[in-house]
Amino acid sequence: MAWFKRDKQGITTSTEEKLEVPDGVWWQCSSCKKTIPTGDLIENKYVCPQCNYHARINSNEYFNIIYDEGSVKKLFEDLEPKDFLGFVDLKPYKDRLAETKKKVNVSEALTVGSGKVNGHKLVTCCMNFNFIGGSMGSVVGERISRAIDYCIQKKYPLLVISKSGGARMMESAFSLMQMAKTSAKLTQLAKAKLPYISLMTDPTTGGVTASYAMLGDINIAEPNALIGFAGPRVIKETIKKDLPKGFQRSEFLLEHGFLDFIVDRKDLKQRLTDVIELLMHKNEK
Repeated sequence: MAWFKRDKQGITTSTEEKLEVPDGVWWQCSSCKKTIPTGDLIENKYVCPQCNYHARINSNEYFNIIYDEGSVKKLFEDLEPKDFLGFVDLKPYKDRLAETKKKVNVSEALTVGSGKVNGHKLVTCCMNFNFIGGSMGSVVGERISRAIDYCIQKKYPLLVISKSGGARMMESAFSLMQMAKTSAKLTQLAKAKLPYISLMTDPTTGGVTASYAMLGDINIAEPNALIGFAGPRVIKETIKKDLPKGFQRSEFLLEHGFLDFIVDRKDLKQRLTDVIELLMHKNEK
């Protein structure tokens, strides 16, 4: 019998060694758990190709989707929130604002942009959920008000994309008064005979739903978006009854007459174009 002896060391790579993958390369759907390259997600308008889940995005992403390339201009960026009340909960509101601004790439929970959608002029107020939960503070209301004045001056239609947890309690009554303020300003837009399109995305709740989000000439929503005033859990605990399946989701609201239609994000630009052409045919220059 022949005997053999290894004269070189074998494979020395540890099986426990892990490859480091940079953050942001992969995205996992929170609905179906499918993992895809982030680049593919962006190419698909931030919608899961497996289950059509619409991921939460903010103003910069929406502007890239709906506006013609290079046409959008941001407005009223000089208006920034302040701590009028010296409010403190787990931390001072002043510190919360400073920390949020460092983490995110927006200056407030709502960004205003003006540009062209397939050649048609449109002003968009888009909420940013990554800025304190898209909460409605005094600057959010003021930016919407100034956007409406801008629309009346230029004779442009208005789109508001809502994504919010509701009023910003750190501003107390200053925040709650934005409900009345924005509703009154939308009356001025209506008197000027300029269309207001409201797009509700996941989630649209609280004082935002109770004010401008539900006041559109055309009310639309993305698929399966949570839309309501109080959350389902609070309602269930209050009325002590089970809620219908799909309660407060886009499809439920459409069925019960609260929405005009539901639009997939990949179709959003064309559907907006159709609505603008329908409502602005007398005003187009």
